[in-house]
Amino acid sequence: MPARRKLTTFNRGRTIAWLHDGVSKCEVARQLGVSHSVIVRLKQRFQTTNNVEERPRSGRPKKTTPREDRFIQRQALQHRATTCKVIRGQLREATNINVSGRTIGNRLHDARLRSRRPAVRPLLTQAHRRARLAWSRRHLRWTRRDWAQVLFSDESGFNLYHSDGRRKVWRREGERYEEDTVHERVAFGGGSVMVWGGGGFSLHQRTPLYHVVGNLTGQRYRDEILAPIVLPTLQQIGPNAVFQDDNATPHRARLVNDYIQQTGVVRMDFPACSPDMNPIEHVWDELDRQVRANHQPPRNLQQLLQMLQQEWQAIPRAFFTKLMNSMRSRCGELERKRGGHTHY
Repeated sequence: MPARRKLTTFNRGRTIAWLHDGVSKCEVARQLGVSHSVIVRLKQRFQTTNNVEERPRSGRPKKTTPREDRFIQRQALQHRATTCKVIRGQLREATNINVSGRTIGNRLHDARLRSRRPAVRPLLTQAHRRARLAWSRRHLRWTRRDWAQVLFSDESGFNLYHSDGRRKVWRREGERYEEDTVHERVAFGGGSVMVWGGGGFSLHQRTPLYHVVGNLTGQRYRDEILAPIVLPTLQQIGPNAVFQDDNATPHRARLVNDYIQQTGVVRMDFPACSPDMNPIEHVWDELDRQVRANHQPPRNLQQLLQMLQQEWQAIPRAFFTKLMNSMRSRCGELERKRGGHTHY
């Protein structure tokens, strides 16, 4: 339930009309986005005074008018990265009203605007957006059975020492550098392990997690991954199997394309800069969480690799099934966003 806030005169009248028509107070509160207590007090005041207008309030009056509040909100919505200090200057220049930055923040909070870190996504050019939109439209009508034929794949690196920017600790004033409140980290993550396929998976198949030692070239991709792992898995899926990999340079090498054509593998035309359309990205996140949740964290790269392989096999099939079932929704949201960023 959102925080309690005031109702406009129009919504107060609507509330009384709804209550008179038999609509419950809980339903009215849900429709207007306020707490139940706001509706209860409004009904009590109307029964006592036969009026929906608010009584005069004590305390300091607001320094901004509703029109100035809308100006503040409009500036924040038009320039999402602006600051309260900048909006304060714009308001002073436009209306000759001088208020504090805290007042600007309060007005934005009243409009349910909060300052948050922006989501980080790949840079999308107009060409990328057109390609993503066309891809979503080609696959928008694919059914669960169609997606069950797809073998998704990717590579990912895992650091030995994980730096989680979301980690928080409880501390008192002056305890910032106490032993229990300091998070120590090693430069460059203490080394990393690159794995493929963590790799490939489909609705009913899961490839082993393959450790990529050194740089992955087109020849190694063909000889170490495609031939021994991908091709047998596609044969198990069936004659209508489709292989998905991204547009990384080793994946699109000429010798790789020749091998794909010779073996008759059907490769999905996957748009560039589209990790949100590859459900395996969520598998990497889950795999990393499971390894970090281990009571005995890995002490070297060999232990990290062993834990990754164990946790990869331990991920329940239901997790993969849920991801595969999300593909129609992913395509639908991508189509609605006209090839732009999605929440996946």
